[in-house]
Amino acid sequence: MGSKILVIGATGYVGKYIIEASVKAGHSTFALVRDATPSDPAKAQLIHSFKNVGVTVLVGDLNDQESLVNAIKQVDVVISTVGRDLVLDQHKIIAAIQEAGNVKRFFPSEFGNDPDHVHAVDPAKTAYANKAIIRRAVEASGIPYTFVASMFFARHVLPNLAQPGAKAPPRDKAVIFGDGIPKAVINTEEDVASYTIKAADDPRTLNKVLYIKPAQNIYSFNDLISLWEKKIGQTLERIYVPEELVVKKIAGAPVPLNMKLSLGHSGFVKGDHTNFEIDPTVGVEASELYPEFKYTTVDEFLTQFM
Repeated sequence: MGSKILVIGATGYVGKYIIEASVKAGHSTFALVRDATPSDPAKAQLIHSFKNVGVTVLVGDLNDQESLVNAIKQVDVVISTVGRDLVLDQHKIIAAIQEAGNVKRFFPSEFGNDPDHVHAVDPAKTAYANKAIIRRAVEASGIPYTFVASMFFARHVLPNLAQPGAKAPPRDKAVIFGDGIPKAVINTEEDVASYTIKAADDPRTLNKVLYIKPAQNIYSFNDLISLWEKKIGQTLERIYVPEELVVKKIAGAPVPLNMKLSLGHSGFVKGDHTNFEIDPTVGVEASELYPEFKYTTVDEFLTQFM
């Protein structure tokens, strides 16, 4: 029997995938929600679906320390998937874990670039800086941890091949940030969740960064367009946008487009997913740790859009 797992931020974008993976792996799974009967019908349906698969739904709030401690005392592993705006509020989770005193592993909300290896511009720069602040706080607390660096989520990039404003992959021309050469990593949300749950009870991931960088999901922007061209049997016109223009576009873009563009700049222009070697004293790579796990490749994921 695996660890009991609590997901904080369970009804958010990442949280629902973590819940699904935890249940699938046979863990006793707990979801902390602010409201067990939310007015938002989508969230209400999600909570109902959690209960249907045996998830224990607990009501609590980051601003209610007692509710946090009570929830944490019921589990072994805490996985935070809180949104970007709440990243710094995870100081409260750290304090609650320390008070509870029973947690074997804490995963703070990262699920993107490694914040210790970024060359981003704002607003992504500030978002990564906040995640790094939480990393340092977790390390200083002495709480056993795993940090998950999952890079790009497939559904954020592949449905339109990172074409700003497009609803589908291009069929005639493709806009490419920078020179299209730096390599990025693109993983499905389900695979990120599965690797995260596998790491929860694995001593090899204790106090390490779990990098999710499977070989078949590493693509430059040029590689990605070439793969798509091969799949559809067409050659696209490639329009390259110099980095200085990309940075100007980010500065002038409204919220939340500015965040999307700055994340794309970090991954595809600066190469922040692949421009460093994994230090084995600091991190481990998921597909090497779990070679038996069949991850979804970028090639396979793109087939649905043909």
